[in-house]
Amino acid sequence: MSGNTPIPSVSELTLLKALWKQQPLSAREIHDAAASELAWSFSSTRKTLDRMLEKQMVSLATLHGINVYSARLEKVGTLAAFAHDFGRRVMEMDAPLPVAMFTGSKLVDQQELVRLEQMLHDWPDDEAAKP
Repeated sequence: MSGNTPIPSVSELTLLKALWKQQPLSAREIHDAAASELAWSFSSTRKTLDRMLEKQMVSLATLHGINVYSARLEKVGTLAAFAHDFGRRVMEMDAPLPVAMFTGSKLVDQQELVRLEQMLHDWPDDEAAKP
């Protein structure tokens, strides 16, 4: 775990969630999987994937002549970074977010929930991490 994990935007996180459920996927498959959350055009999905490639959040390969994407960001670490950032910047909380807020999530299983709780608890204090 690292405090340097990139924090995806909400739209980037939506595309990552599609990949964490099944990968590799083509841009069209990612677009279709995210369509219910992101009401935008296919070209917007492509632009977001291009930006995610530049940020090294996803990787690109060719499978049977089709470009396919895979997540490069690990799910639990990324969710911990996103939750930590949300708690600090949005909710103005100094303490770690309660892991109970993730209970019932379809995105993480029980084992991942335990890891997520540990990562949130052990997250380095922003002030202590500064030189």
